[in-house]
Amino acid sequence: MSATVLSKPSAAPAPGRRKLSLPVVLLVIAGVLALTSIVRLITGADGITNVSQMSTALKLAVPIGLAGLGGLWAERAGVINIGLEGMLVLGTWFGAWAGYQWGPWTGVLMGIVGGAIGGLLHAIVTVTFNVNHIISGVAINILALGATRYASAFTFENAPQGTSKQSPPVDSLGSFSIPGLSDGLTTLNNKGWFLISDVAGLLGGLVTKMSPLTLIALALVPVTWWILWRTSFGLRLRSCGENPVAAESLGVNVYKYKYLAVIISGGLAGLGGAFLSIVANPFYLEGQTGGRGYIGLAAMIFGNWMPGGLALGAGLFGYTDSLKLRGGTENVHALLLLTAILLLIGAIWLLVRKRYVPALVTVAVSALMFLWYATTNEVPTQVVTATPYVVTLLVLSLSAQRLRMPRANGKPYRKGQGA
Repeated sequence: MSATVLSKPSAAPAPGRRKLSLPVVLLVIAGVLALTSIVRLITGADGITNVSQMSTALKLAVPIGLAGLGGLWAERAGVINIGLEGMLVLGTWFGAWAGYQWGPWTGVLMGIVGGAIGGLLHAIVTVTFNVNHIISGVAINILALGATRYASAFTFENAPQGTSKQSPPVDSLGSFSIPGLSDGLTTLNNKGWFLISDVAGLLGGLVTKMSPLTLIALALVPVTWWILWRTSFGLRLRSCGENPVAAESLGVNVYKYKYLAVIISGGLAGLGGAFLSIVANPFYLEGQTGGRGYIGLAAMIFGNWMPGGLALGAGLFGYTDSLKLRGGTENVHALLLLTAILLLIGAIWLLVRKRYVPALVTVAVSALMFLWYATTNEVPTQVVTATPYVVTLLVLSLSAQRLRMPRANGKPYRKGQGA
């Protein structure tokens, strides 16, 4: 009986909107892959879908995805977590500090602990004292940056091969490729065939030179979905983000679930930070998070507070980030054409739905993209560097109309307030 009542707040979709089914999502992904393949054949930019590009993109997507998962746990319980960036920073520092002394797996565990400490602090401030969630999150970010800078000055500076801004090297966790499958997909990708080679490049990136921590991060996406949507624990936690007063009336300890959610949120972000300082780079470096906590938050919003959509968003942002590392100017120039085509398709869709003003604006932007592509041979390196952040803004602006956050997200709660 109580489970039925608790599930009602999130059961009904927003009026006039249909939830995208898995076949529709897969069809959209297939369509984008086909368009990408066409653009690759037109431009000759084979690097946009090769195995190395996809492998790098996956590595860069992991910390973004883990930060986004952290945000998902907190916000599904009704706590906005702007402090993900600071929790990532704590994860990088604790991970490297423990990793170079006691080994990389100890560093991973301590990275989780470091992020969880940030989550606990955020929970105390927001849940117990009802401080504004945005203010608390910003304070966590500032505190984490200052605390790690101070700690580095007397911890790493006196260590061998360390400085006040960089830790000593951390031993590698190692990597693995699936024998036979990795080589076969790489060979198929090198053929340059329409769509088949692009799919091979995408799949090849998932099975080539993968860190064990990457595998754990990928597994956390379905695990999160199962816990939050298929267990009584997850039902109670989500009820705290939809209607905490109703949840309390049915015997749910709202404070406990909010605390657990935010601590788990910090731990996941800390795991993302440990990935940065142990796998992505085998050392801690001041400023190495590079705003990935904020981008993870954007990926969560893009995914409409759902794990699957979040994973797609993290992959998109990781891919654009990877362009900086692998001959990005030619690839970004080719993606100008892809963006122009996608915008044109979007404009047609808006016209079909009789939304003429947005359609006109989309056509104008598409025309500018076509013009930019036609009148240049490559883009400046500054554009490549800015691409992940531009994509973040574009994705959020284009997806804003279909979003539906948990109803009580960010709202103050006091026990007994519904009495």
